[in-house]
Amino acid sequence: MISALFSILAIYVFSISLLVYGFFKVKKYQKTDLKLKTSFTIVVPFRNEEENLPNLLNSISNLNYPTDLFEVILVDDNSIEKFQVLNSKFQVSIIDNIRVSNSPKKDAITTAMQHVKTDWVITTDADCIVSENWLLTFDNYIQENKVSMLAGAVTYKCENSFLDHFQQLDLTSLQGATIGSFGLNNGFMCNGANFAYTKTLFESLNGFEGNDEIASGDDVFLLQKTIEKFPNEVHYLKAEEAIVITKPTENWKSLFYQRVRWAAKTSSYKSTFGKFLGLIVFFGNLSFVIGFFLFLFGVWSYPIFVLFAFSKFFIDFVLLLITNQFLKKTRIKSLLLSSLLYPFFSSAVALYSLVGSYEWKGRQFKK
Repeated sequence: MISALFSILAIYVFSISLLVYGFFKVKKYQKTDLKLKTSFTIVVPFRNEEENLPNLLNSISNLNYPTDLFEVILVDDNSIEKFQVLNSKFQVSIIDNIRVSNSPKKDAITTAMQHVKTDWVITTDADCIVSENWLLTFDNYIQENKVSMLAGAVTYKCENSFLDHFQQLDLTSLQGATIGSFGLNNGFMCNGANFAYTKTLFESLNGFEGNDEIASGDDVFLLQKTIEKFPNEVHYLKAEEAIVITKPTENWKSLFYQRVRWAAKTSSYKSTFGKFLGLIVFFGNLSFVIGFFLFLFGVWSYPIFVLFAFSKFFIDFVLLLITNQFLKKTRIKSLLLSSLLYPFFSSAVALYSLVGSYEWKGRQFKK
C-alpha cells in the first residue's frame, strides 16, 4: 500500500512539475501602440443576473477601445425578470436564447452567432468585470500573431472569508494548469469568461456540434475541437491587462455543484493529455485522503505521512505561487487549511460527478 501510494505521488509530482515548466514557457504579453482595428462582439449569456449585469456593462463602458469597433449581445436564457439597458455608450442588444440542446450556454452562444457581424467573438459572464485595456490587449495580440482562438485568464474578487480564499486557490490551480498545458503544447482547458475566437472558425467547426448534449463545456470542447484541427492557431494570452475578474460562489453547496459541473465533462474530453492529467490529479488527491486515514488509524507512522503530505503540498505550492503572482500579486491566504481540505473536496467532487446530478441557475442537470 505504501509503495503504491508513493508511486502515485511520484507521478503526480512529476506531472505538476511539467505544468510549472510549461507555465514559464508561455511568455507574458505586453500591449503595444498598434493602431486598433479588430472588431469584436462581446457575447454574454445570462439568466437572472439583474444584480451583476450593470457592473459588467459599466466596466465595458470604461473600455479603452473605440465604440465603433465592438458591440455587446446579451443572451437572456429565460430570466424571471427581463433586464433592460438604459443610456448605453456603446451598441448593446438583448436577445432571447433559442433552446435546442441540453446546454443553455452553448445554445446562447449559437443564438448570438446569428446576430454577430464582427470578425471576432469574445465571451464573458454576467458576473464578471473587465479591465479597461481588455479588448485593446486582445487586439494587439491578434494583430501580431496568426491566431483564430485566444484563451485568457480569470480570477476572483474575494472578500475576507475562508470560503472565498479556498475558491481563489482552487481557481488559481486551474489557471496554472491551463497556462502550463499551453506551454507544453497540450492546451486542453480554458474559461468561457475570457475566451475569444473568430466567427469564421466557429462556423467552420459547426459550432458545438458533437457535444451539445453535455450541459457545460462551451469553452473546453470548442477549444479541444479547434486544437484538433488548427493547433497552431490557438494561443493563450498571458497578459495581466487581459485578466477578467469574476465573483466566487456564495456558499459551499453552490461551489460543490459548480465544480461537479466542471468535472462532469472531463470524461468527454477529446484531449488525451487532458484526460490523463485529470486522472493523475484525481488519484493524487485521493492518495492523500487514503494516506490521511492510514495515518489516523495508525497504519502509517507520523514521519511517513508528513513526508507524503509535504511532497504533495510543496509542488502544489510552487504552481499556486507562480500563478498567483501573475493573477493577483497579493499574498496567498488560508493556504495550509485549504491545502488540507482540498484533497477531500476534490475527491468528493470527482466521485460525485460520475453519478450525481447538479443544480445550475435554478435548474437540475444529470451527468
